[in-house]
Amino acid sequence: MAFASDREDINSISMTVLAALVNNYDIDWKDIGRLEIGTETLIDKSKSTKTCLMELFKNSGNHDVEGVTTVNACYGGTNALFNTLNWMESSAWDGRYGVVIAADLAVYAKGPARATGGAGAVAMLIGPNAPLVIETSIRSSFFDNQYDFYKPDPNSEYPTVDGVLSQNTYLNALVKCYDGIKSKSLALGKEDISLMNTDYLCFHSPYSKLVQKSFTQLYWEDLNNGVLSPSDELLSKLEETKEGLKNKEINKLVTKESKTLWKEKTDMTLHLGRNC
Repeated sequence: MAFASDREDINSISMTVLAALVNNYDIDWKDIGRLEIGTETLIDKSKSTKTCLMELFKNSGNHDVEGVTTVNACYGGTNALFNTLNWMESSAWDGRYGVVIAADLAVYAKGPARATGGAGAVAMLIGPNAPLVIETSIRSSFFDNQYDFYKPDPNSEYPTVDGVLSQNTYLNALVKCYDGIKSKSLALGKEDISLMNTDYLCFHSPYSKLVQKSFTQLYWEDLNNGVLSPSDELLSKLEETKEGLKNKEINKLVTKESKTLWKEKTDMTLHLGRNC
């Protein structure tokens, strides 16, 4: 599990990855027009981490840089990326690069949840002619008011966590987003999205087992939609009960039957999560 020493904080690790991105790829600081940080780690309730990173822009004289810090558990980095993509597609874009930083120092109180903590930061350069193209026309979101993970005590960096609720909330949001993106794809006259016509699936990974459960859930959705066919053994079990994946035997069988696709499309995406 990765962690930071007491010589580091969210500002310093964000500064490190920003400096590495700019220096390693020989980017002119003046060519950056937006900088947004996504995190849930705070050391100040008012001063944005983004303002601390502006220290690196001083020598270039570039102070015309949009963006702030997006604060939200888990989703902050994703939203910072979406904000930057939206900026680049809008009339507000001035032709310069956007930089998105996703960073966190995730710590938990003593107990079983502590092993799901960690530390990390990544800086992404957003601009035209990119080697990795992001499809922005089809996107689905699901938001709900749940108290599965939150930090109500300003004097503590530890979150309050309801593990069962958190897992159920995650899987429910996944299904809603999957349904939404399928509907939007069809509405645009494109093919129906399924596991079979998707090259790779990369999931938010609090812990590896939840990613496995997520893939099993989508496999189950495709079974129900008729995209995939169940084995005779699974079909027999399905005739015995209407519990679906809540039934442990059915869940185990669906996970087993999805193993080949899991290995082809998702297992390799957990390399960093398993080793860092």
